[in-house]
Amino acid sequence: MTAVQEQFSKHATQYNSHNIIQQIISKAIIRELPFTPKKILELGCGSGQIFKNIDFDFDYYKAIDFSQEMCNIHPKHKNLKLVCLDFDSEEFHQNIKHERYDIILSSSALQWSKDLSKIIKSLSDISNHISMVLFTSNTFKNIFELTSTVSPILDLKEIKKSFDKFYTCEYEVLNYKMEFENKKDLFHYIKNSGVSGEKNTLSFEQAKHLFKNYNLGYLEFEVVFIKGTKC
Repeated sequence: MTAVQEQFSKHATQYNSHNIIQQIISKAIIRELPFTPKKILELGCGSGQIFKNIDFDFDYYKAIDFSQEMCNIHPKHKNLKLVCLDFDSEEFHQNIKHERYDIILSSSALQWSKDLSKIIKSLSDISNHISMVLFTSNTFKNIFELTSTVSPILDLKEIKKSFDKFYTCEYEVLNYKMEFENKKDLFHYIKNSGVSGEKNTLSFEQAKHLFKNYNLGYLEFEVVFIKGTKC
């Protein structure tokens, strides 16, 4: 299990109370669907943020997440298949390569990919349509600047480059600020939100410096909404 997997699995039961931004994003994905799909693939399904917002009938819905704990708390449905797989693994590519979907959805997950282009290539082979949201490296931007560390999340340029190889895309970049009453709550949110990764674990001194010098009463998030049709 990778550090990212451990982060999501550790906080799985608390996730709904700490991922307000992700919940807003998931609602928007369903609201902005270009048509009503019958066969759907979702990557990084988590505890079911997207699935909970679906208010139409479907024939088949396959939801994939690398955390078994997340899959355990995901809602169940007679036409839903939950699969615990890492989308960076070869097993994932083999698992989906003979399938076909009306659309592929993903909310705040693919920014963690180690090879985003490879994933999008595989997706383009099984669906003509995608609707996705990814966090960009400008999320928690001030924190990374203050600690002189590099975001583990892909930047917007890298994300667009990967998608544009295989889909004709519409991009919409949105910035959010989440305000907190005090610094303790702010840092508690960072710890439990899931917006974390292997490369941004701070040393004790970095964490101490951050807590002392981070004087903003909010956290910054940047997300990119992507609607794509196969080239």
